[in-house]
Amino acid sequence: MRWKNRERSANVSDRRGGGKAVAGGGLGLIGIAVVVALLGGDPTPLLQEGIKRTVIEHTGGQSKIPEAEQDELVEFVSVVLAETEDTWSRKFVEKGRRYSNPVLVLFTGQVTSGCGMASAAVGPFYCPVDQKIYLDLDFFYDLRKRHDAPGDFAQAYVIAHEVGHHIQNLTGVLDEAEAAKRRTNQVGANKISVKTELMADCLAGAWAADTRAKGLLEDGDIEEALNAASQIGDDTLQKQGQGYVVPDSFTHGSSAQRFEWFNRGFKNGDVGACEN
Repeated sequence: MRWKNRERSANVSDRRGGGKAVAGGGLGLIGIAVVVALLGGDPTPLLQEGIKRTVIEHTGGQSKIPEAEQDELVEFVSVVLAETEDTWSRKFVEKGRRYSNPVLVLFTGQVTSGCGMASAAVGPFYCPVDQKIYLDLDFFYDLRKRHDAPGDFAQAYVIAHEVGHHIQNLTGVLDEAEAAKRRTNQVGANKISVKTELMADCLAGAWAADTRAKGLLEDGDIEEALNAASQIGDDTLQKQGQGYVVPDSFTHGSSAQRFEWFNRGFKNGDVGACEN
């Protein structure tokens, strides 16, 4: 992705290593590296039920990412967030609406959000209560090394997916999904969660299409995102973590589904294509 020297978002809050908050992305050290099931719209069920996916051994407070690389990642995250702000602000205006920018919080190990306390093991997540995205940068190391999903656009996909949940929150999709979950059993609630996550993947793909239109994509970028979507499907993670697959327990979608829905958004470039 051609992201160097582009505008950075003012909506990055850096709480790493001591909880300081710096708009636009400050610098600091990351603590813990644990892995996860990628992505979630409302993390409350994960916080209540515990970690259900692969967890990496605690690293004793030492980041797996060199400090210089962390500094670059902070800048990268800020630029990607700014690009999502540009895309969705324009798309909302086209629909006669105003887009409200989310805040992206960088944290170390654990964080207090409007949805409660969460550890890095939950993975990147969006909290609809405070309209903030939470991310421990060490997740990107795990995405690259453990899940074999390298590349800067794989990382951009992660951010764009969480922004997709913010859009769902602004448009009432998350409220409708939570209400529907309360009217059904656990298996039914899981299916609703999968639909919500796949829609967020599709919205990430629609953003990627707009990014291509701006000339920011490089050869291989979309392949990186599609690979990441595939590598963090429920079936793939369950096979890695427990050796077998339980489809009724899926909350994010299979690898094939996540690949399909990101690609759907990218090919169409239209939010309407993401309704499911």
